[in-house]
Amino acid sequence: MTAKQSPLQKASIIDVQTLDDLISTLAHAGYQVIGPRKQDDAIVYDTLRSAGDLPVGYADEQDGGKYRLVKARDGIYFDYVVGPQSWKRFLFPPHQKICQMRKQGKAFRIVEETAEPPCYAFFGVRACEIAAMKVQDKVFDNGTFADPGYLGKRNAAFIVAVNCGRAGGTCFCASMNTGPRAQGGFDLALTEIVEKKRHVFLIEAGSVRGSEILAKIPRRAATGEDTAAALAATDRAVKGMGRKMVEDVGPLLKRNLEHARWGEVAKRCLTCANCTMVCPTCFCSTVEDVTDLSGSNAERWRRWDSCFTMDFSYIHGGAVRRETSSRYRQWMTHKLSSWFEQFGTSGCVGCGRCITWCPVGIDITEEARAIWESEGRR
Repeated sequence: MTAKQSPLQKASIIDVQTLDDLISTLAHAGYQVIGPRKQDDAIVYDTLRSAGDLPVGYADEQDGGKYRLVKARDGIYFDYVVGPQSWKRFLFPPHQKICQMRKQGKAFRIVEETAEPPCYAFFGVRACEIAAMKVQDKVFDNGTFADPGYLGKRNAAFIVAVNCGRAGGTCFCASMNTGPRAQGGFDLALTEIVEKKRHVFLIEAGSVRGSEILAKIPRRAATGEDTAAALAATDRAVKGMGRKMVEDVGPLLKRNLEHARWGEVAKRCLTCANCTMVCPTCFCSTVEDVTDLSGSNAERWRRWDSCFTMDFSYIHGGAVRRETSSRYRQWMTHKLSSWFEQFGTSGCVGCGRCITWCPVGIDITEEARAIWESEGRR
């Protein structure tokens, strides 16, 4: 949703120094606070101990196959957008043990998992990333085949959203109706307001537990001027979007499965799977079984996989999707078209990571537009 679609209600104002109070309050409440940090010249998600761990004064330059951190406005906490990691890595880890069995006599018994799921507070979650979590909820919280590991971590997680005051060069969340302002799915939401004579955060509670945390930190009621400034910030982000997805992309792709563009993009695609690894909604995985040398302990591990790998579509007799064109078509049409049939929503949230982190700069919005224009549209 765009900033204009939802007026702010019951918002408060906190000073920048209060970010430390918020982080410490979450830690004292038993949460492991995870948020953006500067590491290896990128913005990654790691443990926060104070607001001083945030990448203050940095912004990012993003384009197809390009990512660079640059020094920006001094003292600004959230001038960057999203980096190579998503919150998926905490809720749906890249490598996770899902079953363990030990030999007992002549039989094996399953070792029951007794550890409590980690209690995370995700700090600095963008609107597109909240939308991505909601997409993955449909995958892993699906009734009969629900994933208890995912659900345990997801239900315990405390979400501190940050509404975007600027957009990145590959962002297109506005055209996917997923940002830049979070419309729900958070416990607390922050909007950074930077003006000549003041630097504050507008903060909103989106849940009971969010209200309880908010009540423990210094704050004051937001005025109409404050809410207008917060809405203006996200409106600027809407206008600064670096990309835009064409309308009705799902039906468009469905009726163009044999389009020549798939062969064109295949000439550039390396099938490296970077796009699926950085995507916050991709959920493809495989399993592998390992045993110790004595054969008395066996474990099954789940790890991320990708529809771009040859073996992913392997069945008896060989791989179904051997050509690069068919693998790219599978990824793009699933995410933007057939995902609706499975989950009732798009599998793309417009974060732009797949464009930024593609080594050859393939642009999902450009590929969709090329097919759209081939139908005589402009």
